[in-house]
Amino acid sequence: MKKMWVLMLVTVLLLSACSSGGGGKEAASGGGEKAKEITIWAWDKAFNVAALEQAKAIYQKENPDLKINIIENAQDAIIQKLNTGLNSGTSSGLPNVVLIEDYRAQSFLSAYPDAFKDLSSTIKASDFAEYKIGPTSYEGKQYGIPFDSGVAGLYYRTDLLEEAGYKAADLQDITWDDYIKIGEAVKAKTGKELLSLDPNDLGIIRMMIQTAGKWYTAEDGKTPDLNNNPALKEAFETYKKMMDANIVKLHSDWSQFVANANNGAVATIPTGNWFSPSVRQEASQSGKWAVAPMPKMAGQANSVHASNLGGSSWYIMNDVPGADQAADFMAKTFGSDKELYQELLTKIGAIGTYTPAVDGDAYNKPDEFFGGQKIFADFANWTKEIPKVNYGSNTYAIEDILVVEMQAYLNGKSIDDVLNDAQKQAEAQLN
Repeated sequence: MKKMWVLMLVTVLLLSACSSGGGGKEAASGGGEKAKEITIWAWDKAFNVAALEQAKAIYQKENPDLKINIIENAQDAIIQKLNTGLNSGTSSGLPNVVLIEDYRAQSFLSAYPDAFKDLSSTIKASDFAEYKIGPTSYEGKQYGIPFDSGVAGLYYRTDLLEEAGYKAADLQDITWDDYIKIGEAVKAKTGKELLSLDPNDLGIIRMMIQTAGKWYTAEDGKTPDLNNNPALKEAFETYKKMMDANIVKLHSDWSQFVANANNGAVATIPTGNWFSPSVRQEASQSGKWAVAPMPKMAGQANSVHASNLGGSSWYIMNDVPGADQAADFMAKTFGSDKELYQELLTKIGAIGTYTPAVDGDAYNKPDEFFGGQKIFADFANWTKEIPKVNYGSNTYAIEDILVVEMQAYLNGKSIDDVLNDAQKQAEAQLN
């Protein structure tokens, strides 16, 4: 009798273990019953969240039973929550899909590769702009669905440039040195500064060095590459030339940056295409703006008139129930839907990096605010030319060092000492 009770107990325990969902990853990634809802985290209600709403509406026409929760958070809050959840070793509380800025992606993929779903067979990576594949892949696997392009352009006030004696043709195929000379003429003739910069944000340095296919790190994305980086040295020198020429208006936050464009305080804005909605806020300036290609670096033979600032991509959490449903949603919308990208461009001004979509009518429509220029077609063409670089895991950590050293450089420290000291600090902090 005693042996029989032991046998019965063992049988119950075995049956219990088999039915408890012990195959966590299989169940989480959709190996069992289909999930009935998924959750997505993103920031910026007017841009990323709006894009998700468009994709949701399209997908649910044929998949009405899947509930799609779109949660808006500030980007910093998303990063903090994601780090907290992944560090804890549990997927509890994490979303199915999360938007991650391209500069930050490698830090997550290298630290937690198993946390993200491998999408190599879910999307066709070659259908996206080449420069986006670097930050969205890791060790030969495609983890991200590339989303918006941070392709940059030189926004400029045509009336202010004309007052200083320049026309659209004069802003084609220029170097940063040419750009500074134009700025000096604009300042002399109109009293306006050429551009607006935040001393604590070196986005303009990032744009400059990417035109030459260089970054703050070597090609491995890990080794600091500062004191033997000719593009970075030239970018620092160019930055100082701008300051010395007294053609820069300083700002300390986003609202001031936008205000400097809208109130006519500056004649140009070299930045990412996502700035277009901000320019449009001042309706009275319709027809007075245009966009030229980015200046290139005079001393870098391989520098081109195309660069990037910002941009983000979608990632699917591997261990959150509903991963397969989330992958299906993303693959059939942002991963392959040409019409969706046409709608995103028309309705919210989002330029995607899905290359089969760039030949649509929406891209070739003249924009009256920009004097009839087909700015979306121009941005799409420049996107194809952006040099591919490895942003690595430490873009912002290194930039924190460079911000301090830039101020030292502007105050008289030699450029070689600046970059040598930055190199030493980066190696000490990151290795």
